[in-house]
Amino acid sequence: MEAAVKKKKSSGGLKKFGEGFKSIGTIFVNGDWKTKVSYVIMGFGQMARGQILKGILFLLMEILFIAYMIFFGGNYLSKFGTLGTVETHKEGRRTIYGDNSFLILLFGILTILVILGFILVWYWNIRENGKEEAMLAEGKKLPTNKKVFMSLFDEHFDKTLLALPVAGIFIFTVVPIIFMICIAFTNYDAKHQAPTNLFTWVGFENFKSLLSFGTQGMGSTFAQVLIWTLVWAFCATFIDYFLGLGVAILINKKGVRFKKLWRTILVITIAVPQFVSLLYVMKLFANDGLINGWLMKAGIISSPIQFWVNPMLARITIIVVNIWVGIPYMMLISTGLLMNIPEDLYESARIDGATSGQMFRHITLPYMLFVTGPFLLTQFTNNLNNFNVIYLLTQGKPQSMNLANKAGSTDLLVTWLYKMTVNDTNYKMAAVIGIMVFIVTAVITMLVYNRLPSVRDEEGFQ
Repeated sequence: MEAAVKKKKSSGGLKKFGEGFKSIGTIFVNGDWKTKVSYVIMGFGQMARGQILKGILFLLMEILFIAYMIFFGGNYLSKFGTLGTVETHKEGRRTIYGDNSFLILLFGILTILVILGFILVWYWNIRENGKEEAMLAEGKKLPTNKKVFMSLFDEHFDKTLLALPVAGIFIFTVVPIIFMICIAFTNYDAKHQAPTNLFTWVGFENFKSLLSFGTQGMGSTFAQVLIWTLVWAFCATFIDYFLGLGVAILINKKGVRFKKLWRTILVITIAVPQFVSLLYVMKLFANDGLINGWLMKAGIISSPIQFWVNPMLARITIIVVNIWVGIPYMMLISTGLLMNIPEDLYESARIDGATSGQMFRHITLPYMLFVTGPFLLTQFTNNLNNFNVIYLLTQGKPQSMNLANKAGSTDLLVTWLYKMTVNDTNYKMAAVIGIMVFIVTAVITMLVYNRLPSVRDEEGFQ
């Protein structure tokens, strides 16, 4: 059923696109000469019909687009296929500046997006001409210039208000994401730094290298880091969740004294910045740290425990430390939700002879999972990209001979990506890993989200 609905939606989108494309030809065939001229000179039809303000805006957009393409964008777009061929070099004491692959890629992408945006504006211009002709044919008057202007602050105020935020998202979010994806298909690394050493397109070579298990490939390293990333995210999410829920239930239990004090003590770990607390914990568990010092002084151990040297022990220590960091946060969320469970449910269960364990399994836990399902999915996604805990505790160490490209035994995909970018300037592989992180996150989210009880049955607990 769901597949049929998705197929229907996709076919509906294609149908609308086809209808929109068809309408361009229909408007041209049935339109008057003013509309036909507007296909070449945007805004002409509006100005000829007295819509001066609207027509000037369309014409101005066309002029700006042509000027952009002639004086700026066209030059970068013409070199987009090669990302430059002339390197910057010196002839004697004079520097001869050539192409810059980085700028060609960046502004080439921007130019392509500008062209797509202009096509949408051009289509909008054609549709407006069609609407105006239809209104005149029905004997209606076109809105005055003043009314068109005032509509920007009335019925179209939402578009006016969102114009600047949308532009900001486009420039600072969309363009960088597309740029990062494109970098994955180039050989941009320490040996290919523009403008002296140009980089170029290499197709899927970087993806083949990441997924190859041969001697030259990184497939084994990628698989190990991916498995640890998934194990870490699962443990960091669900251990914290259930222990936080357990602590909240214990504190909220009737008869427990000093509830505010216990909550305050736990909240202190949230109040202290993670940057400070995690670096402090890292020093505590070091070979010469307080914990090893106390254990050796007490005679419990004869040599320091290799918390950050032994790969398996380092991973276990990270998970345990994250429990200390995550339980208070989950305790606060669980406390608020537990207070919303109707007390009548528990009273009815007690009358029926249910034990505390049975009430937890059949009332508390189902309700909590129902309400917090989307939150758990979000937490799992965040833990897949949890840079702070891993990097502040171990920097991805200890290193392993089985892992390539300086990946450590405790590295997540995101910390490995960071090392490749900052330490090795291996931007091409960092971009590939970034894409793989997105794919893993997106696949897990799509598989789990639609199966959450709170999504499948929104009224289940109402």
